[in-house]
Amino acid sequence: MGLIFAKLWSFFCNQEHKVIIVGLDNAGKTTILYQFLMNEVVHTSPTIGSNVEEIVVKNTHFLMWDIGGQESLRSSWNTYYSNTEFIILVIDSIDRERLSITKEELYRMLAHEDLRKASVLIFANKQDMKGCMTAAEISKYLTLSSIKDHPWHIQSCCALTGEGLCQGLEWITSRIGVR
Repeated sequence: MGLIFAKLWSFFCNQEHKVIIVGLDNAGKTTILYQFLMNEVVHTSPTIGSNVEEIVVKNTHFLMWDIGGQESLRSSWNTYYSNTEFIILVIDSIDRERLSITKEELYRMLAHEDLRKASVLIFANKQDMKGCMTAAEISKYLTLSSIKDHPWHIQSCCALTGEGLCQGLEWITSRIGVR
């Protein structure tokens, strides 16, 4: 009897949670994905289309879609939105000139019907770089405090060292089953 219960528990508790990783090109999306997967830096080139990997954190399975961020690819992001529970928005904290584009893309995503229940994790990446914007500066510029219909969290990180990434995943894991 215990074995049957354990099998049923395992079956129902190991469901996959869909995550899309988005952001402008060169923000560090693919580097973050492979830090999650292998805990190491891999040499990457610009993503054309998407990469997908399953990441397991404390028996929780995440299907993570790393979607290319070049301008020509952003119009196709919405084809990945169906059944998405979590959005990870990766921001290059050095790229002040394009933060307004990131803001436009964020609010366009949040307005999409398929993402109405999605929680949003913002990674303020490249915190190891001199002159980078802090997470607080990015939050203020993006007016994150005005987002009332989506749970959100901003996390400083460095994709190359992995610093801050676990804290972001912990926040996502804490959101499972809350909505």
